Amino acid sequence: MKTKDSRPKAFGTGLIALDLVMGAEATSPVQSWAGGTCGNVMAILAYLGWNSFPIARMNGDPASHRVRADLKRWGVALDFTDCAPTSHTPIIIQQIRQDRHGSPTHRFLWSCPRCGQRLPSYRPVTQHAIETVAANLPGAAVFFMDRLSRAALSLASAASAQGAVIVYEPSARSDEKLFAEAIQLAHIVKYSDQRLATAGGTMQAESATLLEVQTFGSDGLRYRHRLGAGISEWAHMSAINAPNMVDTCGSGDWCTAGLLTKVAAHGQIGLRDGTGVSIHQALRYGQALAAWNCGFEGARGGMYAVDGRSFAKQIVSLLEGRPKLSMVAAKAIGDASVACPACPPEDHERDRSPRQGRRSAAVAA
Repeated sequence: MKTKDSRPKAFGTGLIALDLVMGAEATSPVQSWAGGTCGNVMAILAYLGWNSFPIARMNGDPASHRVRADLKRWGVALDFTDCAPTSHTPIIIQQIRQDRHGSPTHRFLWSCPRCGQRLPSYRPVTQHAIETVAANLPGAAVFFMDRLSRAALSLASAASAQGAVIVYEPSARSDEKLFAEAIQLAHIVKYSDQRLATAGGTMQAESATLLEVQTFGSDGLRYRHRLGAGISEWAHMSAINAPNMVDTCGSGDWCTAGLLTKVAAHGQIGLRDGTGVSIHQALRYGQALAAWNCGFEGARGGMYAVDGRSFAKQIVSLLEGRPKLSMVAAKAIGDASVACPACPPEDHERDRSPRQGRRSAAVAA
């Protein structure tokens, strides 16, 4: 007899990409993982015990096979990852380096370092996604979005009507009309000061915003809410010091997933029943996840380097102010080879030879 799945359910649409991570050590292999803001949040939520459903347009190209295999490894549901019309899966190259003081930095490449061609980029879901996904939204606790389209907003509106918490993480103000609609719909708005000085429009009478969070990297974050009487003052929270600083990429996604796990697992009802204290505790938990993530290369590198039991213990240690980071290897799987769609095939065969041209052939991962 099939038992009912009691895990909270989250849907998400936005940037779901193949991350090719080039570590600081020149001899280390290129890692290929599912990435992008939405891809990371969906994978981390699954890791934390959610039933997560990313919505994308993967067309079966090699990058999509790698992304789907990686997401499946962590228990992410793939039901809606090939919504029509399908398209190439975005590919992003992350290069990790050290500055002159020895501190880690990273940059993203959007073009192939070998042939110079632009790598596949993000394309939003369309009306077809509404027809495919909308009937499955009842029971969802969260609907997450970081890139906007008319279809994404329609799905968010439908999810909100079913009681889901709408979460919007703006990457930029690319379309003012869609941006304004997203701000009105979202119950949680979270953004980085590096991208937006202010979201604008939150906490107004016509907006649904219950919680607004602005992050400042190593300087922590600030937040305000209206879960009580009126709108609270901005409250600042210092960051939790990372026990080991290797790479900061993806830490904001961990913070988001941690926050949602603590305040949004029961949808809008659970969020509205929260208090300023519960919001503070949830954000602190998110900050602990973010600090832990800094100890590994890539946006979710720790998931591949530490087993689940050790992860839980290390987060508790961070929250208790006694940070400890030790690596207990999780079960490894072989990575599929993914190549730049524009490069001649013979270039990729040459790049697969041991230790040859790793830096210039990042997309032959």
